[in-house]
Amino acid sequence: MLDGEGRILYVGKAKQLRTRLLSYFRAEYPADKAARILYASHDISWDYTPSEFSAYLDELRQIKRYRPHFNHRGNLTRRSVFVKVSRGPAPRVYAGDAVTRDDARCYGPFRSLGRTGEAVRTLNDLLGLRDCAASVPMLFSGQGDFFEATRQAACMRHEFGFCSGPCAGFVAERDYLMRLETAIAFLEGRTIQPIDRVVSAMQEAAKSDRFELAVRWREKFEHLEWLLAATSRARTAVDLLTFVYRDPGTYGDDRVYLIRQGVVRAGFANPATPVERDAFRAVVAAELAKPEPAPGPLPLESVDEILLLMSWFRAHPDALRHTTPLTEWA
Repeated sequence: MLDGEGRILYVGKAKQLRTRLLSYFRAEYPADKAARILYASHDISWDYTPSEFSAYLDELRQIKRYRPHFNHRGNLTRRSVFVKVSRGPAPRVYAGDAVTRDDARCYGPFRSLGRTGEAVRTLNDLLGLRDCAASVPMLFSGQGDFFEATRQAACMRHEFGFCSGPCAGFVAERDYLMRLETAIAFLEGRTIQPIDRVVSAMQEAAKSDRFELAVRWREKFEHLEWLLAATSRARTAVDLLTFVYRDPGTYGDDRVYLIRQGVVRAGFANPATPVERDAFRAVVAAELAKPEPAPGPLPLESVDEILLLMSWFRAHPDALRHTTPLTEWA
């Protein structure tokens, strides 16, 4: 749907175009969104796609490119659970169900927001990372010469020993960033230092017959153990989305997609002749020649597409029968 100046107002998909368009003309204005879209539109254009998968992919990419006004849900990252690292002088590590422009790193996706949030809270408490709102001003040690008032942390977590206090100048910026790096290394599977610390404290409490304290440390251990396993499973799930997918077209117009780590790198009509197969084989070989992406956070610009592919193959397990490893094509 386009306005009078040719700007895209809305992007949608339909298996039966006539039925879908009639639903807009039958909607009641202004109560129905469809009627409001039609009222603001000056022109309607459409493209044919050979399958439902290609329609999902094209719709996602057009919404990401044009950011249409009426695609409210599509303008946001698809809802899922992530562990995120924010931007700013004292970055936060926190769980959320959408990736925003304020996020610098993103890990996941995970299934349970409650369990993920609990595990992240344990990680923050162990490393002394802040979990306050992004709007809280930060003041590292060495910057207090500009302030005459007595410094006091913005919340009680510092008093309880769960936060290093970057809001009140109780920690140097370098020290805080080292704590943050430990959290990032844990999320990427490069260290288990937080778990080691919990195990040591749990054993020490058990030796001194402080069993209630040992139980609390065991709960923290279970939180971190779950988070470590969940991040490993999430990385594996993304890595497994690496293959050539032959997508059967409705009218025999099949397409092939080169997918690597959940991102569609290239798409072509299904190669039917020797020349076409050689050309596509060269594309696959060129992709394999690129360096293997290092394990780490999800690429922020591709989170929506990764979630789309995960959702597609989870909902259509038979589609995996149409996949071929990249090495076989090359």
